[in-house]
Amino acid sequence: MPNIEVYGAPWCPDCRRSKKFLSDQRVAFEWFDIDTDPALVEVVERHNGGKHVIPTVVFPDGSHLSEPTNEELADKLGLVRTALHDVYDLVVVGGGPTGLTTAIYAARESIRTLVLDRSAFGGQAGVTERVDNYPGFPDGIGGAELAERFVKQADRYGVEMLQAVGVAGVERADEGHLVVVTKAGDRYEADAVLVATGSSYRRTDAPGEAELIGGGIHFCATCDGPFYKGSKELMVIGGGNSALEEGLFLAQFTEHVTVLDRGAAVRANRLVQDKVAAHPKMTVLTNTEVTAFRAADGGKLGAVAVTGPDGPEELHPDGVFVFIGQDPNTAFVRGTLDLDDAGFVVTDAGLATNVPGIFAAGDVRAGSTKQLASAVGEGAAAAIAIRGYLDRLVASEGVRDAR
Repeated sequence: MPNIEVYGAPWCPDCRRSKKFLSDQRVAFEWFDIDTDPALVEVVERHNGGKHVIPTVVFPDGSHLSEPTNEELADKLGLVRTALHDVYDLVVVGGGPTGLTTAIYAARESIRTLVLDRSAFGGQAGVTERVDNYPGFPDGIGGAELAERFVKQADRYGVEMLQAVGVAGVERADEGHLVVVTKAGDRYEADAVLVATGSSYRRTDAPGEAELIGGGIHFCATCDGPFYKGSKELMVIGGGNSALEEGLFLAQFTEHVTVLDRGAAVRANRLVQDKVAAHPKMTVLTNTEVTAFRAADGGKLGAVAVTGPDGPEELHPDGVFVFIGQDPNTAFVRGTLDLDDAGFVVTDAGLATNVPGIFAAGDVRAGSTKQLASAVGEGAAAAIAIRGYLDRLVASEGVRDAR
């Protein structure tokens, strides 16, 4: 009988990811669907201080991980995460649509390629419930399914891929090759490196936010929206496309959705704005900023303090979903690559960084559009640029032939 217990729900993408990771690693576990038994929700709350956080993975020793990354699961299980070789032509850091597209193009050109991802392949697209604006899928496609197709295509061309492997930095070896150093201490030499690590959801940093994450404050409507079926009021913070689109998605679970934006007008495109304006369950408040999140008895969200055109007031949503932008995942290249004021990687028109041999593409790059279709396009462009760079190395030094 399996000793590991996984508590979650079928609509939760992080739950599906954790289950898939455990299955891929042939780790036995027992699945508990909290939608089928209210007592299972109590188990989740007991392990998480009264908060609804899934997946919750409980281990034989009684310890648990809440909403773990694949890397955290691998560390807990003591799994070995090393590549087959020490030397590659190209190491791609980041296994989202950009990184996998580059890997597919590179492998087709017989470029020995290794992809490292700290979590799961597919990036943010993989945890999106549905993608409706990706060319070639007129009826839309599930984000997880699209991500799986990327992975299968990369595997078809012989790309070596490791998930749950965080990268600590990129160095220059004495002989001139680049060295990608993982957090586990493994070192992989390469002639070229692509940084395609994407970005992470930004927080408001208002007082009380950190303590209430999972207890009423969330960053993924697909992951946590169904928790609020039958609720009276949900709040969305942000005024861009993502905020309004997620608000429309959340409206199916609640009686009303209030969108707060501190700007004078929301920034979403006109089509999305028109949908929100016509929706009977949605209200948009501009020039309104959150000043604090307050807990109720039991440690869950009780109130949201805001300041708007009429001065300070207190609102009482059942849950809050924050969509105010993203921060780039560039901590591992700070001090190595040129970054802009927001921390995104600066590149030239050919996606090359200030360090010869290191390229950047996708959401992590300064000036990118943060759209799936363009992320894939940049992945292809990066592969072409890297191909040219490697050809120049061969012509000048015979690098690849010497190996």
